[in-house]
Amino acid sequence: MHGVGVSAGIAIGRAHLVSHALLEVAHYDVRPELLDFEVNRFEQAVTTVREELSSIRQSLPNNAPAEMGAFVDTHLMILSDGSLSQMPKSIIREESCNAEWALKQQMDTLVEQFEAIEDVYLRERKFDVVQVVERVIKALLGHPNQAALAEQESGMILVAHDLSPADAIQFKQHQFAAFITDVGGATSHTAILARSLNIPSIVALSHARNLIQDGEMIIVDGQQGVVIVGPDKDTLAEYKLRQEQWEIDQQKLKRIKQTAAVTLDGAAIELHANIEIPQDIVQTKAAGATGIGLYRTEFLFMNRRDWPDEDEQFEAYRKVAHAMKGLPVTIRTLDIGADKQVNPDSERTVTNPALGLRAIRLCLAEPQMFHAHLRAILRASNYGKVKILIPMLCNLAELKQALQAIERAKQSLKDDNIGFDAKVPVGGMIEIPAAALGAELFARHLDFLSIGTNDLIQYTLAIDRTDGEVAHLYNPLHPAVLQLVEMTIRAANKAKKEISVCGEMAGDVRLTRMLLGFGLRQFSMHPAHILAVKRQVLNTELSKIESLVRKILASNEPEKTELLLSKLNA
Repeated sequence: MHGVGVSAGIAIGRAHLVSHALLEVAHYDVRPELLDFEVNRFEQAVTTVREELSSIRQSLPNNAPAEMGAFVDTHLMILSDGSLSQMPKSIIREESCNAEWALKQQMDTLVEQFEAIEDVYLRERKFDVVQVVERVIKALLGHPNQAALAEQESGMILVAHDLSPADAIQFKQHQFAAFITDVGGATSHTAILARSLNIPSIVALSHARNLIQDGEMIIVDGQQGVVIVGPDKDTLAEYKLRQEQWEIDQQKLKRIKQTAAVTLDGAAIELHANIEIPQDIVQTKAAGATGIGLYRTEFLFMNRRDWPDEDEQFEAYRKVAHAMKGLPVTIRTLDIGADKQVNPDSERTVTNPALGLRAIRLCLAEPQMFHAHLRAILRASNYGKVKILIPMLCNLAELKQALQAIERAKQSLKDDNIGFDAKVPVGGMIEIPAAALGAELFARHLDFLSIGTNDLIQYTLAIDRTDGEVAHLYNPLHPAVLQLVEMTIRAANKAKKEISVCGEMAGDVRLTRMLLGFGLRQFSMHPAHILAVKRQVLNTELSKIESLVRKILASNEPEKTELLLSKLNA
């Protein structure tokens, strides 16, 4: 079976199927005299799930990332909402139906409402609703909870339609060898989780959950995106050798942690880390990163109904700046939409939510929030080498407004006699094709540029990067993508401005030499990829790859591009 490999490595083990309870929901009539019993059955299931989630929340270690607790809190909040905990009881009585069916009907109504919301992040909360409902239905059907299964099946390979954050936390604690899912894309939340766990994982398999049997022997090749079901003895022996070689290889990588990233002909390369929360600093330092190339600030704003205040933000940013001890920390300004925080109950129906009010557009539309946000970042610049990165720039007018907002924040800090770095560098993310085409103009007005390849590919190819149905079309080697990336790097180098790539392309070791050939000298990626990319840098001689890189850039045929890339990495 072929899917999208999102975390490399090889796992061999028996399948543990995560129940997809929604598929088991039947509809049947309930006699009037049994309706109270049915309502009570529903209430007991809700109580059971609430206790399960509370137990998960309490079992989190003190040093667990803040987002883990936030994920569980979100599910508890959804479970407590009357639309989910009360409305199904009315449906049971009004339609004289079973609790499972009533709950599923209410879920469908809620999901439809979420799908009508413009903001992509809030729209994705529909998956949280589905995951909570799935837990309640499992309780109604008498399925054992995932924690109990995890304790019995430790070390196996998870096979699921999708994974909820709460289940993922439990699975992490019980050290499963790998997981594979029917849905998801290369940059979906499931994929990000897989890389943070550093275990082989494949998403977008479509029908793995239905085709694989519980307890069946399977092989997961995260590098190739391949799942082998019921392997014969020869295949099993071959993959055991590959697995051993992979583990030896990972141990060897640790030896170059302290080695400077310099090519064979002496070009120094900066390898930075992308982080989500302050606790990611531990993994960043363990990988030997020379800075933070992308600090996503969204975690402070998600799963809440109000904006975080300036002091709360400042403490989070200060912690990272201080911990990096003088190494650069690039803090990206908020990159989500407004509906979740400003008015969670409002609905906006638009045709293309990914093209709506988000990132810098949202920040400029919410000047008070943006002002506090910028003040917090600037205050943190007094504790380390902080840089400000503005996402989703599209035109010069947006940039000028953003720069004016930064100046206003600086002046207000001066008026309040609060310290900050007056010369804090300001950069822009190139993640819209229009921005890549106008990169020279942006480079003249900014201190540095950063290419967000995840969105750049999505917008260039008109492909939803989180949709498993089109995940196979998400291609970083598409000629148009490569030309936009190279054009942006060339524009920055011409203007003598620093430029990095901070999307998934930066952490793909197959693309390292190609990007070096484009003129890139700063990469920013998930910490788990840094050492593999560093090894590729150490084994590269720039003068010997120029010709092949030019041919790759000129190629319009996917097969030829792949062949040239193989030669480049030989």
